[in-house]
Amino acid sequence: MNPKVDFYFSEGKKWQEELEQLRTIVLACELTEKLKWGVPCYLYQDRNLVLIHVFKEYCALLFFKGALLKDPHHILIQQTKNTQATRQIRFTHVKEIIEKEFILKTYIQEAIEVEKAGLKVQLKEASEFETPDEFQDKLTEMPALQTAFKMLTPGRQRAYLLYFAAPKQSKTRESRIEKCIPQILIGKGLHD
Repeated sequence: MNPKVDFYFSEGKKWQEELEQLRTIVLACELTEKLKWGVPCYLYQDRNLVLIHVFKEYCALLFFKGALLKDPHHILIQQTKNTQATRQIRFTHVKEIIEKEFILKTYIQEAIEVEKAGLKVQLKEASEFETPDEFQDKLTEMPALQTAFKMLTPGRQRAYLLYFAAPKQSKTRESRIEKCIPQILIGKGLHD
């Protein structure tokens, strides 16, 4: 147990009992506990393996390379259609965690084996994501924008493409694109 992480388990959160049970299970797998992104993160040889986090309607154990796990019990959930590597197991009651303790430890051991083997999730290239017509029109209309966009890292390109494609209405997509053009032109990502 890392004392810097204790606060996460002692603040009287809605999922207190569930969080403590998850922590006990994960620590039994001899992982290193650290605080990352404000939540408990568990590492194997300095590599992020799993983290515990809470949401309004559930708490979860998130596997960083969950897409590579076999999941014979069909309990891993892809959070959104655009999530590529991570998968989570969700819980709404401590009883579920206790009942799945052996399965959770088995999944954690498999995740350790994935790390030992050096396996990596094959991420889609930014070019494989949909480019909304409105953004493609701007890229064609403004060669400087196209050049600047191509200079961004693949992750930044992907973030913009997902952000631009999300709205259902063309007007909203156009508005988002217009607001982001200055940022793209100076080489900044969506969240920089």
